Amino acid sequence: MQAPTLQDVYRARQVIRRYLPPTPLLRSAAMSEALGCEVYLKLETTLPIGAFKVRGGINLLSGLTEEERRRGVITASTGNHGQSIAYAAKLFDVKAIVAAPEGANPDKVAAMRRLGAEVVLTGRDFDEARERAEERARLDGYRYVHPANEPLLIAGVATVSLEVMEALPEVDVILVPIGGGSGASGHCLVAKRISPKVKVIGVQAEKAPSVYLSWKAGRKVETPEAATWAEGLMTRVPFELTLGIIREHIDEIILVSEEEMRQGVRFLLEAAHQLAEAAGAAPAAAARKLKDRLRGQSVVLIVSGSNITLDQLRWVLADPQP
Repeated sequence: MQAPTLQDVYRARQVIRRYLPPTPLLRSAAMSEALGCEVYLKLETTLPIGAFKVRGGINLLSGLTEEERRRGVITASTGNHGQSIAYAAKLFDVKAIVAAPEGANPDKVAAMRRLGAEVVLTGRDFDEARERAEERARLDGYRYVHPANEPLLIAGVATVSLEVMEALPEVDVILVPIGGGSGASGHCLVAKRISPKVKVIGVQAEKAPSVYLSWKAGRKVETPEAATWAEGLMTRVPFELTLGIIREHIDEIILVSEEEMRQGVRFLLEAAHQLAEAAGAAPAAAARKLKDRLRGQSVVLIVSGSNITLDQLRWVLADPQP
């Protein structure tokens, strides 16, 4: 597998702009005041599935051969990647199967089914569901779509970074959540290529730190579990292609706790009136943690993932903010 080039990302934009508008990049006055820096929110939550991943799904499925389209596709997801494949499959009239863990977010499962995908609940977590999807692809001949080891997928999601750099070329820091790593990889390949001074900082959950541990160790490190409430960060096993890009280019990876993400959701809601799930609010949580280091800089938070359940939101709002 070869990492996509900047040219690949520009090609992906030509495809994606036929189906999706650019997303807003808005300055938050309240968050800027609270953090002592210029805070801009890249609102990927305005996309049809509420997350940036739909960009990758559209770019990848648009490039399938006729034979692959006839076979259909299968993938694994905790929800947002699965929605992206389901959305693109409906767009291009391709059969889609998504393997999701048994405890997957019910709202995301319902959304995938509404988009026409067959959703199979299997395995205790994302990585077990992924293994089952890979096995079924081998047995039944579907085109397996890996959640991260797909150059066309990475090129598609990297169009976020093109939009950021064109709208705010003076940006100093981009904070992006890391699950499988496609989003962080995109910013490493695009933002840092366009402006080498830009710092790309990834954000992982303390309870799902496989990419962080791998980045620190200089080798692939798997964890026995990924027990975070942030479904989009729930990865035990790092992926070869995205990990390689991240290890080579990312400036830093920050870990945030479950409580810090909860407060990140509250911060976005109270200060910017934006609703995000835990993974989407992880950059806001990291910005609060890095407040002193970010002072005076121009900072973009990638807000991706608005698929928070009512039960999760009740928990977020249950206690007064400390």
